[in-house]
Amino acid sequence: MHHPRTGALVRVTTLALLWGSGFLWTRLALDGGLTPAYLATLRCALGAAVLLVLARAARQTLPRDRRTWRHLAVAALLCNALPFLLTSIGQQSVDSGVAGVLHATTPLWSLLLALTVGSEHRPHPARLAGLLLGFAGTLLIFAPGPHSRLDPAGVTALLAAAASYALAYAYMARHLTGRDAPLAHSAAQLLAATGLTALALPAATPPTAPTATGLTAAIILGTLATGVTFHLNARLIATEGPTTAAAVGYLLPAVAVTLGAAVLDEPLTGRTITGTAVVLAGVALTRRRPRPADPPTPRPAGAHPPERHPARR
Repeated sequence: MHHPRTGALVRVTTLALLWGSGFLWTRLALDGGLTPAYLATLRCALGAAVLLVLARAARQTLPRDRRTWRHLAVAALLCNALPFLLTSIGQQSVDSGVAGVLHATTPLWSLLLALTVGSEHRPHPARLAGLLLGFAGTLLIFAPGPHSRLDPAGVTALLAAAASYALAYAYMARHLTGRDAPLAHSAAQLLAATGLTALALPAATPPTAPTATGLTAAIILGTLATGVTFHLNARLIATEGPTTAAAVGYLLPAVAVTLGAAVLDEPLTGRTITGTAVVLAGVALTRRRPRPADPPTPRPAGAHPPERHPARR
């Protein structure tokens, strides 16, 4: 008899593998002749195409009101166009495995943002410790060894991408969660992201005769690691809840580091492994919530936890 927990484990593992492999496909696409702006545009366009097909199959239609499209345009900039472009720029000089670890700092930026704007007045001491620990792990990874692909500019771009995701999640939690037709809204968001990234193409360096491997990697990145993963994530949230879905974030760095070492022969140094563990430990602490002394305030009808975000990565 099929055990429910086994099914959840399979879904979490599948989602982690697809999302975590995105750094590998990005590296292969860049090595195959594609340039960051063109890769980001292609990724958005392919992801949008997949979600449009899924939305049509689910009989969901694109939003029609201008207000929703304005919110989707902001979300597309912060959650797709900008981080996709920054990730591609960063991975020109940073190992794919290290890129995956730096991506995992998004919850640290989310907590830092909450502290900055005052939405979290009295953070749990463990969360503050996790914030410091997580960034300490990032500094530990910063110089993993002389044989790895790593430079300050690339690291800065990847950390900026993680911070952009944090801004996007805060924005979407306020303006876009709890809406009907999630597939159609995510398709619309990636359509908007496609338009935004395309604006950079006239000033971008064009691809130099992309190889078959580069094009194949870009297609897999856009369809599987972007479009399909959203659908799987949405289903995981619906069937297992946001807490289980959030666990995928802890697996992404391990997947990225493992694939980078196995496929791209990236050095798997002790400092990289230790730094990854420190970052994830910090992230785990930042997700700790104190037990409320009083009964929690009832959630308004139709509201959803902040973990539920459309069209991520």
